[in-house]
Amino acid sequence: MALKDILGKEEEKIEDRDLLELSEEVSHGEVRAVPIEVTELEEYKDAEEVQKSIREGRIVFVKIKRIKEKDMSDLKRAIERIRKTCTAVDGDIAGIDENYIVVAPSYAKVVRESE
Repeated sequence: MALKDILGKEEEKIEDRDLLELSEEVSHGEVRAVPIEVTELEEYKDAEEVQKSIREGRIVFVKIKRIKEKDMSDLKRAIERIRKTCTAVDGDIAGIDENYIVVAPSYAKVVRESE
């Protein structure tokens, strides 16, 4: 089963690009670093930590390879749980490739090739 079947969208690929440090402007010209987290979804209960990170305003790259290999139904349930949190905080979720998803809070948007 392809990631697009789980997410309901075509999967997006990240090309090799230069990496930039991200920052967001806070009131009065103050700039702070944007928190980006990398984590792994090994089982369904790990979705709770991803949800917590999104509620705290972090962008999260989630490795899903192990749970996908172990139990596809748990992966579907976990992604649906994460998607509901994204919707609640006006965030975004997208597949990067077959082994990763990215989840973003309301201040960030995943830009897709078709946009």
